[in-house]
Amino acid sequence: MNKGELIDAVAEKANVTKKQADAVLTAAIETIVEAVSSGDKVTLVGFGSFESRERKAREGRNPKTNEKMEIPATRVPAFSAGKQFRERVAPAKE
Repeated sequence: MNKGELIDAVAEKANVTKKQADAVLTAAIETIVEAVSSGDKVTLVGFGSFESRERKAREGRNPKTNEKMEIPATRVPAFSAGKQFRERVAPAKE
């Protein structure tokens, strides 16, 4: 599912126009990106959490030359699925 298909599905479920659904979805995504990029954690109960994580510096290899190189530390965005989301995707076997 791409963004256009998601907008169509949201518009249908929420009984709003596609233009309204697009505006709300775009605003929600922008708000999450801004919050996470400024170091905040965004938690949507039942869905999951978005946060920024530190990735340590590490040694890597250049695939062309096989030469060792240092990969610097950086911050990366991360998503952790919530319990309800995980259970819906992979129901517990009894």
